[in-house]
Amino acid sequence: MPQWLPFVPYPAAKPGYWSPVTSTLNWCEEDPVFHQNAYALLTTVIVLRSMWIMEVTLRPSLRKTTEEDRLERQKKGQPTPSKERWHYENTRDVKTLKTMWFMVVYGLTMFLGGFFIWFLDNQFCPTLRQWRRAVGLPWGVLLEGHGWWHLMTGIGAYLYIVWGIWLRVCLNDHQDEFLLKWPHFYNFPELVRVQPESGHENGSSKKDL
Repeated sequence: MPQWLPFVPYPAAKPGYWSPVTSTLNWCEEDPVFHQNAYALLTTVIVLRSMWIMEVTLRPSLRKTTEEDRLERQKKGQPTPSKERWHYENTRDVKTLKTMWFMVVYGLTMFLGGFFIWFLDNQFCPTLRQWRRAVGLPWGVLLEGHGWWHLMTGIGAYLYIVWGIWLRVCLNDHQDEFLLKWPHFYNFPELVRVQPESGHENGSSKKDL
C-alpha cells in the first residue's frame, strides 16, 4: 500500500456482532451457491413471462393490428378503427417496444454482471481478502464482490420494476397518459403521468358499487 495514500486498516474478523452465531437457518452467507441459483431461477421465470406478454401486447404482427389485419376485419364486417388511428398506435407501441427491450437488456446485463462479480468473489475469496487488508479502507470497498452484487442487482431490479409498471400501463391501454423520462442510459428511468387519469372507469366502478 503506498504511504501517500491514506487508508484505515480493516477490523479483525469476529464470530458475531452481538454474540456467537447460533442460527441453524440456511443463510445465503453460508450457502451462496444455493442463494444465487434460486434467485436467478425465479428472476428468469418472471422475466421470460414478462417478455412474452410484452411482445404479444405491443408488437403489431402478434396482436394482429397491421394494415392487412385491418382490411381483413373490414371484409368480415367487424368493428375496425381508422387507418390513421391504427398507424398511430402501431408506431407508438413499436417505439415503446424498442425502449423496453433496451431496458430489459440493460437490466439483464447488470444482473449477470453482478452475478459474475460475486462468482469471482467466491472463487478468489482468500486472495481478495488479502488485497482488501493490504489496501485498507475505503479502497478495499472496491474489492467487495458481494457488495457489487447487491448494487448491480439492485439497479437491475429497479429497471425491471419500472419495466413492469410500464408494461402494466400498456396492458391497461393507458400509454398516452404516461411518459417514460430516461434522458440517458446512466440515469434512472422514471414513469410519470402526463395526462389526468381518465375518470370513466373509476366513476363507473364506484357507481356499480
